Amino acid sequence: MKRLIHIVAFLIIGTTLLFAQDVSQKLEEVDKLSKSFDHKGSLKILESLNKENPNNWEVLWRISREKVYLGNLISDNAKKEATYLEAQDYATKAIKLAPDKSITYLRRAIASGKVALFKGVFSVGEIVNKTKADVEKAIKLGNGGNYVQAIAHYVKARTHSKVSEKMKLARDVIGLGWADLDIAIAEFKKAEKLYPNFPMIYFDWAEAEIKKENYRKAKELLEKVISLPVVDEEDPMRKKEAKKLLAEVNEEL
Repeated sequence: MKRLIHIVAFLIIGTTLLFAQDVSQKLEEVDKLSKSFDHKGSLKILESLNKENPNNWEVLWRISREKVYLGNLISDNAKKEATYLEAQDYATKAIKLAPDKSITYLRRAIASGKVALFKGVFSVGEIVNKTKADVEKAIKLGNGGNYVQAIAHYVKARTHSKVSEKMKLARDVIGLGWADLDIAIAEFKKAEKLYPNFPMIYFDWAEAEIKKENYRKAKELLEKVISLPVVDEEDPMRKKEAKKLLAEVNEEL
């Protein structure tokens, strides 16, 4: 009888380990597809994994990531907003399962930020404040590696930069008086130190420096955006915009 129990236990453990290994391999494939900008292919695998094991936080935060990427490509406004909201929901599910992981909070911050930008930052102050809280939690937890932490600092920087575009008195009224362009620039520097040569960091940092009328620094950053290889699927657009901004900056020098 004891031998039978041991055999059954061995089979259960073996099956569990094989399943975990299979999930891990599929997640590696998902990440490769995502890096090659095949977000539909990535999402298809993730949705299949989620049906098999609906309580896997590693699957859920990746679904949130792919939903954001796909939302960026949607032209229909109603579908775009719905996709960003779905990304937000999946990230929230991941947080409930893994409240000690930076990536879960970071993915919700990114999804919430997309919702805020879509609706208009100053019409959804509560969402913006939640974005700030989530990204600060991701930074406080401090795990996930340099890439995750760099993106967390970048999101914090971009949030401060975008929100600070409105006069402080007007921001105070809607609870967004905390935004500070100097904090934005400091956070961009932290992001670059953790993960250098990422065009999107330099592009948004350059915009912040332009707002401060630091044109020489902006020129340096824009030239980096133009010269660096493409990392993100929106980088070609950033490079094109960087050339336009660089021409405007050169006129100020």
